Amino acid sequence: QVQLVESGGGLVQAGGSLRLSCAASGRTFSRSTMGWFRRPPGKEREMVTSMSWTGTTDYADIVKGRFTISRDNAKNTVYLQMNNLKPDDTAVYYCAGTDITTWAYWGQGTQVTVSS
Repeated sequence: QVQLVESGGGLVQAGGSLRLSCAASGRTFSRSTMGWFRRPPGKEREMVTSMSWTGTTDYADIVKGRFTISRDNAKNTVYLQMNNLKPDDTAVYYCAGTDITTWAYWGQGTQVTVSS
């Protein structure tokens, strides 16, 4: 059974930092694209960032320069370093992995709350 388990969420003041982790099991993702999505309160889910298995990254404009995705294929884990957090970053953050080109695998999510 494939599982993605996020950790590292919490409550932080504006301007602070958090590092999210996503540990995968049941399947190797070393040849998959991994990404982070988020669902702000009352809004649709949106893509935050992704990293292909070759290391190519993509970021939503609203997080460029503040968030960094990384991965450790040996640990089957992907990370999201979030700096200079803003109240608008408050959301449930989800880790996801692809099966060929489809976002087929999802974690349960971790809550990030940024206070002003």
